[in-house]
Amino acid sequence: MDNSKSPGDNSTPTSPTDNINLGPSANPNAKPTDFDFLKIIGKGSFGKVVLAKYKSDGSFYAVKVLQKKFILKKKEQNHIMAERNVLLKNVKHPFLVGLHYSFQTKEKLYFVLDYVNGGELFFHLQRERCFCEPRARFYAAEMASAVGYLHSLNIIYRDLKPENILLDCQGHIVLTDFGLCKEGMEPEETTSTFCGTPEPPFYSRDVSQMYDNILHKPLHIQGTKTIAACDILQGLLHKDQKKRLGAKTDFLEIKNHVFFSPINWDDLYHKRITPPFDPKVAGPADLRHFDPQFTQEAVSSSIIRTPDLSASSSSATDAFLGFSYAPNDEN
Repeated sequence: MDNSKSPGDNSTPTSPTDNINLGPSANPNAKPTDFDFLKIIGKGSFGKVVLAKYKSDGSFYAVKVLQKKFILKKKEQNHIMAERNVLLKNVKHPFLVGLHYSFQTKEKLYFVLDYVNGGELFFHLQRERCFCEPRARFYAAEMASAVGYLHSLNIIYRDLKPENILLDCQGHIVLTDFGLCKEGMEPEETTSTFCGTPEPPFYSRDVSQMYDNILHKPLHIQGTKTIAACDILQGLLHKDQKKRLGAKTDFLEIKNHVFFSPINWDDLYHKRITPPFDPKVAGPADLRHFDPQFTQEAVSSSIIRTPDLSASSSSATDAFLGFSYAPNDEN
């Protein structure tokens, strides 16, 4: 189940661990011991994503648990705070993962997110090798809708790849992982940060050669494609960014391209279009679409361990002031 209801933050039972002083950003109504942490379902640079069951009402969530010390060591706290800010704006869009609330301890940060168990698009693409064009169009349309919404908020995503695109239990896409997002970007602005994942269709084992391919080599489209599909790929990957599809009117240009002419965008947004693939998950405990290398790993007790306050530094908490979030009212 991908859209579990959030627990009522004002009714969460208290315990002695609630008295830990986390500074003005603290969410006093949430703590690790509110959850049963069941299975690891993903990993990242700074921590893990764990399937968790909220004890008071049995709701399931994906809880992203990050280690502060690793974030601070790599000086990535600004990216984490940007991710938190973007997540707060996602709740109104159907194809963006939603944040229910966030909290922290002295050692860790916790994002309590929608649980989505239809699998990564990368997982399905690896298994099936390629998607038929109507299926690819459906995913691309939902993805474009999500990214277009972020652009309307002056947010750029910067990490679009199959590993960050999930399927929910019905087969709709859910974009996740907003750590590389940048806020406050006006339509004509560009960034200078070197980030992202340089992969196909310009792939080379030699990374420097791959970068050169991206910048200078023509696009070669392999396999059988319609004229419309070839045209949109050429447009999106144009070397000259000012001539790239979307450079003038952003998402409006994308949705009006002939490749998407079969798509009714209002029906798409309201999920009235039946997804071309059904993940066929039996319920929240069905982990068939997650990598076994994650799910078979034991969940560490450190995820819920109460920290030794005498050994911790207030600087780790001070670095994340404003991280914790508890909505007043959630629909």
